[in-house]
Amino acid sequence: MSDPSTGTANRAVDPKLLEILVCPVTRGPLVYDREAQELVSEGAGLAYPIRDGIPIMLPEEARQLEQT
Repeated sequence: MSDPSTGTANRAVDPKLLEILVCPVTRGPLVYDREAQELVSEGAGLAYPIRDGIPIMLPEEARQLEQT
Protein backbone atom coordinates (compact mmCIF):
# COMPACT_ATOMS: atom_id res chain seq x y z
CA MET A 1 0.00 0.00 0.00
CA SER A 2 1.33 3.45 -0.88
CA ASP A 3 1.05 6.65 1.07
CA PRO A 4 -0.09 9.30 -1.42
CA SER A 5 1.30 12.15 0.70
CA THR A 6 4.87 10.84 0.53
CA GLY A 7 4.78 8.48 -2.41
CA THR A 8 6.32 5.71 -0.31
CA ALA A 9 4.98 2.34 0.66
CA ASN A 10 3.94 1.82 4.28
CA ARG A 11 5.60 -1.39 5.35
CA ALA A 12 5.16 -3.03 8.70
CA VAL A 13 8.16 -2.84 10.99
CA ASP A 14 9.38 -6.18 12.33
CA PRO A 15 8.03 -6.49 15.92
CA LYS A 16 11.28 -8.14 17.03
CA LEU A 17 13.20 -5.10 15.81
CA LEU A 18 10.89 -2.79 17.77
CA GLU A 19 11.66 -4.76 20.94
CA ILE A 20 15.40 -4.08 20.74
CA LEU A 21 15.51 -0.52 19.40
CA VAL A 22 16.13 2.32 21.85
CA CYS A 23 16.50 6.05 21.41
CA PRO A 24 20.09 6.85 20.37
CA VAL A 25 20.00 10.06 22.45
CA THR A 26 18.56 8.84 25.76
CA ARG A 27 18.93 5.04 25.39
CA GLY A 28 15.31 4.99 26.54
CA PRO A 29 12.28 3.19 25.12
CA LEU A 30 10.52 4.10 21.89
CA VAL A 31 6.81 4.07 21.13
CA TYR A 32 5.74 2.91 17.65
CA ASP A 33 3.24 5.29 16.05
CA ARG A 34 1.88 3.15 13.22
CA GLU A 35 -0.28 5.91 11.72
CA ALA A 36 2.54 8.48 11.54
CA GLN A 37 5.16 5.80 10.72
CA GLU A 38 7.45 7.07 13.47
CA LEU A 39 9.25 5.81 16.55
CA VAL A 40 8.67 8.32 19.34
CA SER A 41 11.12 9.01 22.15
CA GLU A 42 9.22 10.97 24.76
CA GLY A 43 12.39 11.35 26.84
CA ALA A 44 14.28 13.07 24.02
CA GLY A 45 11.22 14.80 22.56
CA LEU A 46 11.97 13.31 19.14
CA ALA A 47 10.10 11.24 16.58
CA TYR A 48 12.27 9.09 14.30
CA PRO A 49 10.82 8.45 10.84
CA ILE A 50 10.24 5.00 9.39
CA ARG A 51 10.84 4.93 5.64
CA ASP A 52 9.96 1.85 3.59
CA GLY A 53 9.80 -0.19 6.80
CA ILE A 54 13.25 0.94 7.97
CA PRO A 55 13.58 3.08 11.13
CA ILE A 56 15.90 6.04 10.55
CA MET A 57 17.57 6.34 13.95
CA LEU A 58 19.59 9.50 13.31
CA PRO A 59 18.84 12.46 15.62
CA GLU A 60 19.36 14.88 12.73
CA GLU A 61 16.59 13.10 10.78
CA ALA A 62 14.15 13.11 13.72
CA ARG A 63 11.23 15.46 14.08
CA GLN A 64 11.13 17.59 17.23
CA LEU A 65 7.97 16.89 19.22
CA GLU A 66 5.77 19.84 20.10
CA GLN A 67 5.82 20.84 23.76
CA THR A 68 2.42 20.75 25.47
